[in-house]
Amino acid sequence: MSAGPSTLPPSQAPSTLEYGGDEISALVLDPGQCWTRAGFAGEDTPKSVIPSHYGYIEGAGPDGGRKLYFGDNDVHAVRAGMEIANPMSDGIVADWDTAPSLWRYALTSRLAQDLSEHPLLVTEPIWNPTKNREKTIEVAFEDFDVPAFYLARNAVCAGFAFGKSTALILDVGAANIAVTPVHDGYVLKKGCQRQPIGGDFLSNQIRTHLANMGISITPHYQVLSKIPVDVGKPAEATLKTWPEGQAPTESFRRFEEERVLTEFKECCAQAWPGPGPLPAIMPEGGVPNVAATRSFEFPDGYNMLFGLERFRMTEGIFTPRSMLASANIPHPYPEHTLGLKDMVFAAMKDVDVDIKQIILNSVVVTGAGSLLYQFNERALHELGIAFPGPRVKMLASQIPVERRYATWLGGSILASLGSFHQLWISKKEYEEHGANIVEKRCK
Repeated sequence: MSAGPSTLPPSQAPSTLEYGGDEISALVLDPGQCWTRAGFAGEDTPKSVIPSHYGYIEGAGPDGGRKLYFGDNDVHAVRAGMEIANPMSDGIVADWDTAPSLWRYALTSRLAQDLSEHPLLVTEPIWNPTKNREKTIEVAFEDFDVPAFYLARNAVCAGFAFGKSTALILDVGAANIAVTPVHDGYVLKKGCQRQPIGGDFLSNQIRTHLANMGISITPHYQVLSKIPVDVGKPAEATLKTWPEGQAPTESFRRFEEERVLTEFKECCAQAWPGPGPLPAIMPEGGVPNVAATRSFEFPDGYNMLFGLERFRMTEGIFTPRSMLASANIPHPYPEHTLGLKDMVFAAMKDVDVDIKQIILNSVVVTGAGSLLYQFNERALHELGIAFPGPRVKMLASQIPVERRYATWLGGSILASLGSFHQLWISKKEYEEHGANIVEKRCK
């Protein structure tokens, strides 16, 4: 697989493929644990970005079945009896009854009504099992009726987004942090590492700390009005009430609480910059300037100053034994969890010495979780400890959108290359060889 340019020249139109004499653009779908992204190949951002979570109400659909709600507006609307669920688990599809409907909505709501006119490239994590890969191509050809299909490894796509066909991909997603060595556009499977310390883990660490402080999370939808209060003073808010049987479900409340935790992550959470791990007890002299306090106001008006605890919430990513634990909030076992430095060390352990330096010269940081303040500085420090000899060079876009959508962008570049045309699996080939062709052609 040949490497592609990191960006398309502004004067160059998105490349197209010819089917039946008509030139049409391919579609790129990047389904993730938290967000599902879709757009046309050759463009620099996905036009359709929707939550991977969806809402459903039992008995409200046709023939008394389940009614589904997709998209930002519908999934966040307050409806009596609406539960929130996610067809993804551990970054891969776990619910094949719903995932195709979610994907169809992402593709057709803003892109193309007739999917039979557009080839489709779908991204996947390296740990996606064979049965899921075969189900994906089956959905593409049987349900969506696309003329051609390709399943691309998301680590390879992230590398292409930075113009790198050989790199170490450090992907901080919602479900996991994944470290994947890639050489000449192919994943080195022996070196692939992942740990459940991504964005969802960080949310639960924040939730644990707030619970330990006795701070409850009131979602935005519950607040009718509020009065400003001083720091640390009890909230003075009027909360909405619902008639009996009309109140939102517990799954909806937890989903909306996650929005507040995301705001906290973006506003207050910070990686300890080092050197070394966050000390359990600060040395004499107190908290350094880097740990200056930041304030955060919750939806009900309660506000609090957060200092050193902003680092304690994130330290588990780098030092799992430092993670916060609670009996009621899920967390991985610290003893069985690798921190970021150990993940990278394990990933590079079996890499051939001749290409190790080349790979470490291109450490690509991607995923929305990597936007954590000072994450890059801490990660580079940790990698410098793990590999004191070879020079480690980190590539991380300073544009948040590129970091969030790097996998999709790489798929967009890949599917728009002229040399990629020969890699598409046609519908005729699928009909001749069956779903297992994806194992032979998409490696």
